[in-house]
Amino acid sequence: MSADGASDGVVPIFQGSSDLPRVGIGTDVHPFADDERELWLACVSWDGERGLAGHSDGDVAAHAACDALLSAAGQGDLGAVFGTDQEQWAGASGAQLLGEVVRRLAAAGWGVGNIAVQIIGERPRISGRRAEMQSAMTAAVGAPVSVAATTTDGLGFVGRGEGLAAIATALVLRR
Repeated sequence: MSADGASDGVVPIFQGSSDLPRVGIGTDVHPFADDERELWLACVSWDGERGLAGHSDGDVAAHAACDALLSAAGQGDLGAVFGTDQEQWAGASGAQLLGEVVRRLAAAGWGVGNIAVQIIGERPRISGRRAEMQSAMTAAVGAPVSVAATTTDGLGFVGRGEGLAAIATALVLRR
């Protein structure tokens, strides 16, 4: 449509179809905790690493994946579904949150195609545990999850080692 409301000849190919796969994007960011919390990242415990602050376990990879799934299915976001006012989710693991999101999507007629997660941080080093992380997240979701990582080359709060971030994309399909 042009600015005046007239058709410019462009017609959406799949206008109105609800059976098409849908893609969602999610992000999450948490600072490192001041206490002796355990680090959970991509549904895996990291002994000897400083944990992340948060209402649940602070697992930025799992939380970004939850947001991506919810976004793809048009079901809100992590804060709306598992808000800090909901005490039953205090301390919940990323795997628990992912399982609940997948359950909610299934109830609404959606299945998970796959998820890709990118962790952003200076530490911990991901490469040696990537397969373990992918396996743990895949088990929680019941669909393939790939995990990648990058740094910010010392820039910003992540580069200064103040916390971690993650970005995820998810594909969901009508069941």
